[in-house]
Amino acid sequence: MQGVINLFQDRETAGRQLAEKLLKYQGKDLLVLGVPRGGVIVAAEVAKALAAPLDVIISRKIGAPFNPELALGAVAPDGTVLYDERLLGLLGLGRDDLQEEVAGQLEEIRRRQKLYRGEREPLSYGGRTVIVVDDGIATGFTLRAALCSIRRHDPGKLVLAVPVAPPEVVDKLRHEVDEVVCLETPEEFYAVGQFYKDFRQTSDEEVVAALVHNWRPPDSQ
Repeated sequence: MQGVINLFQDRETAGRQLAEKLLKYQGKDLLVLGVPRGGVIVAAEVAKALAAPLDVIISRKIGAPFNPELALGAVAPDGTVLYDERLLGLLGLGRDDLQEEVAGQLEEIRRRQKLYRGEREPLSYGGRTVIVVDDGIATGFTLRAALCSIRRHDPGKLVLAVPVAPPEVVDKLRHEVDEVVCLETPEEFYAVGQFYKDFRQTSDEEVVAALVHNWRPPDSQ
């Protein structure tokens, strides 16, 4: 891969390094949210180090009607939607043209939540310090929808923590949260995987196992 720089051995190692920068939050009313799939593995190490409960936050891109891979927006679990208004204008599309795709992605979010959580209820954000963790950020658009969604539920503090992201993306996301913790911000950025020696695909089973291991029922938090 072009520009390969192995800053991290694997997601677990990156998570432990990230946790060291977040120790100041230990002991607070804390919740760690992992972005599936790979981000949950990083988040599990953070949750373990901070003795915090772990849950997932799932947002999905909204693809164009003629090309599902072209992202025209993103949607979060509570129905929060962000649109790329510039692209919509260039393509001559309106928000109404994407409602079927939005509904489909919301259904997929619900399916994945059920898969990962089983019968467990989502953990509350209200008044808590919420740390959102991913294994890296490329553009940040889908992640923005998740952050906006969390913000609507009145967390006490919202923190974004990632091992690696482009500097311009980090600068944009600073406006969405109270703090960004990013270990590396390389200028030459092609894909998150270029910065990991081991960036194998994370399975759904690994996500489920991480959540079960770091789960705490609401009455114990």
